[in-house]
Amino acid sequence: MSITTLADKINEANAKGRTALIPFLPGGYPDKEKFWKEILELDANGADIIEIGMPFSDPVADGPVVEAASLKCLDAGVNLKWILEGLAKVRSQINAGIVLMGYYNPVLQYGLEKFAKDANAAGVNGLIIADLPYEEGVEFRDLLVKNEVALVPLVGLNTSPERMKLYADGGNGFCYFVSVLGTTGDRDSLPEEIKVGLKHAKEIFNIPVALGFGLKHPSQLTQLEGLVDAAVFGSALIRHLDDGKSCAEFMKVWK
Repeated sequence: MSITTLADKINEANAKGRTALIPFLPGGYPDKEKFWKEILELDANGADIIEIGMPFSDPVADGPVVEAASLKCLDAGVNLKWILEGLAKVRSQINAGIVLMGYYNPVLQYGLEKFAKDANAAGVNGLIIADLPYEEGVEFRDLLVKNEVALVPLVGLNTSPERMKLYADGGNGFCYFVSVLGTTGDRDSLPEEIKVGLKHAKEIFNIPVALGFGLKHPSQLTQLEGLVDAAVFGSALIRHLDDGKSCAEFMKVWK
């Protein structure tokens, strides 16, 4: 495992002529018994990187689907310790890169140094913190890098090129580009100005660019050819599972 693992996974997919696939599931969803089976099924069906959500009681960036799923997991007793311990047991069976995504508070409560060490030991390759501004994350990023865990930069339509340059300086893993202003959730269309933002990101970052928040079907990417290295999807996958369908069926559409 190395700090370049996530970029390597995306680059390998791109070299084969396809967009890398990054499914997201909240830790412990649809329940604690089935969760790791779902992760293994995503891995076996084409996921290049898998994002595991760290459930939190005040998920300000999450749309209704992800928020409801996360709160269900919290009610079932899922926490960061449960996720890391479970991941450590199955990590050797997973080929995909692993990213934890969530909010700063649970990581802070866990202990930053302890988290960095335990995340590395469990086989975590990267971390996305939705509410951690660049200025407050520099020291934590350095701590993670020492433990070979990438702090994935999160940028979007309202991020200026100047600010993108801040994130790009020392950015690791991949750049997560938020496709819309607002919360997560699948949408029928993506805003026109997204092309401009993605062009800036591609020019500024020397790591792959992943697009997330609002994706539900690969057809949405056709207008963005050459601008997106990886696609992240969460709400659409959760809805699919809620309908009693399998991860394998969902991934088939994207492969």
